[in-house]
Amino acid sequence: MVEDVLGEDLLLNIDQVSRLTGVRKSTLRYWEKSFEEFLKPVRTESNRREYRLSDVEVIQTIKKLLEEEHLTNVGVRLRLREIFGAKK
Repeated sequence: MVEDVLGEDLLLNIDQVSRLTGVRKSTLRYWEKSFEEFLKPVRTESNRREYRLSDVEVIQTIKKLLEEEHLTNVGVRLRLREIFGAKK
């Protein structure tokens, strides 16, 4: 798993996450609001987003559910609850 190699304390900014996942920054901000139960990046003192590797895993899952399984946002939320449970 990526966390084992990079460490679970690693924090990535929105630009890094966007490049890593192929998801636009505006989409990441939208998903943060739409899936707030599962995607809640840490905020710095200057209010910048910093994503944990567990957030990146959630983002990759959301992307897969939307693009490959063609689920709606409601469907994605239900599947995220199945996959990750009610977290955060």
